[in-house]
Amino acid sequence: MEVLVVNIQGLSTNPGDLPNLQNILKQAHDSLHAESIRLLPLLDMLDPSLHSLGFLYILEACTSSALSKEQASAVVLPTARFMNSCSKEQIQLAPEKFISVCKRFKDYVMQLEAPMRGVAPMLAAIRKIQSSSEHLTPLHPEFLVLCLLSKCYKAGLSILDEDIFEVDQPKDLLLYCYYGGMICIGQKHFRKALELLHNVVTAPTSVITAIAVEAYKKYILVSLIHNGQFSTSLPKYTSSVAQRNLKNICQPYIELANSYTTGKIADFESVAQKHREKFDNDNNLGLVKQAISSMYKRNIQRLTQTYLTLSLQDIANSVQLNSAKEAEMHVLQMIQDGEIFATINQKDGMVSFLEDPEQYKSCGMIERIDSSIQRIMALSRKLTTMNENISCDPMYLAKVGRERQRFDFDDFDPVPQRFNI
Repeated sequence: MEVLVVNIQGLSTNPGDLPNLQNILKQAHDSLHAESIRLLPLLDMLDPSLHSLGFLYILEACTSSALSKEQASAVVLPTARFMNSCSKEQIQLAPEKFISVCKRFKDYVMQLEAPMRGVAPMLAAIRKIQSSSEHLTPLHPEFLVLCLLSKCYKAGLSILDEDIFEVDQPKDLLLYCYYGGMICIGQKHFRKALELLHNVVTAPTSVITAIAVEAYKKYILVSLIHNGQFSTSLPKYTSSVAQRNLKNICQPYIELANSYTTGKIADFESVAQKHREKFDNDNNLGLVKQAISSMYKRNIQRLTQTYLTLSLQDIANSVQLNSAKEAEMHVLQMIQDGEIFATINQKDGMVSFLEDPEQYKSCGMIERIDSSIQRIMALSRKLTTMNENISCDPMYLAKVGRERQRFDFDDFDPVPQRFNI
C-alpha cells in the first residue's frame, strides 16, 4: 500500500500521468477492497485537492462494506473534506466512483442523525460533477433529501431555481421534482411546488410508481391551497396508466377535493376527520390543515366580490369563524400577503375592500415584465435548439423509421386504374 501511495503522490501533479495512475488504481482494485476500512489512515498521507483520483479510489474502497456508527463517524469528516476540495478534472475520470462515494456519505450522515453535516459537501459535489448548471446529476435528489431532513429549505431552493435540460436517468428527475416539490411546500412556494409535482404525475411511464402516487396526493392538496380548486382531468400527454389508476388509488384525497368545492368548512372538516388516519400515515396531515385555513381565505375573498364594506362580525359569521377577533387576524394576514386589498377601521370594526392599487406602470413592474419576456425568449431559443438536435439524432430517426408505416397510401390512387386487355 505504501508503494501505491507513492505512485498516487508522484503521478497526480501532471495531467498527462493521470491515465497511467488510473490504470494502476484499477489493477489495485481487489487488494484495496480487501483492506476496506483499514485503509482510512492512508488518507492522511494524501491531499484531497492534489491527489483527488487516488484519494477517491481509496475512499471508495474504505466505504465498500457496511460500517458501524463509530466507523461511519470516522469516515464522514475526510469524505466531506474530499467533496469540498477535490479536483473537478480528476474526479471526472471516475464519475461513477465519485457518485457512489457521495451517496454513501449521505447514508452515513443519516446514520449519525446529522443530515445538516451533509448539505454543504453534497452541494459542492454537485458542482464538481455537473457539466453545466442545466445538468441534473444523480446527486441532486440526494442533496434535496438532506435539505428536507435538516430543514435547510433555502439551500435546496438554490438548485431548484436552475433550469434543467439534461438528465442522466429518468428516476433522478422524478425524485428531484418530488423532493423539490416538498421543499417548495416547506417554504410555501406553492406555485413552484405545483409545477414540480405536476412533472412527476404527468411523466411518461408504463407502470404506476410509488413516487407518482405520493406526488399526486400532494398535488391535490397544494392545488386546493394555492388555486382553491382541483381538477381530476389530467393533461392529454399524461400516460394512460396514470390517468386510469391515480384517481382510484387516491380516492380519499379526491373526496376531500370535492368537499372543498362546496365552500362549506363543516363538510371539509368532516371528510378530513373521516380519513385523518390515512392523511397522517401519508405525512400529509399538515397540508390538510393548511387547506382548511386556505378555505377560510377563499370564502373571505368571495366576500370582496360582493361587498364594499363589511363588519368583522359579519365576516366571521359568513365564513364560519368563531369570533370577530379571529376574522380580524385572517383579514390582516391576507392584507399582509397581498391576497386582498382592504382597510380595517378599529373604532367600529368595519372592513373596507379596495381595488388593486397596482397600475402596472411603475419602473419596478416594467423591469419585472421585461425580465419575464427575456426569460421566455431565451427558453424559446433553447427549445428550438433542442428540437433541431433531436430531429437530427440517429437513434430518434431510427425509432421513427421503425414505427412509420411501410407504405404511405396517400401516395397511391384510391381507385385502381382500368386496363384494356
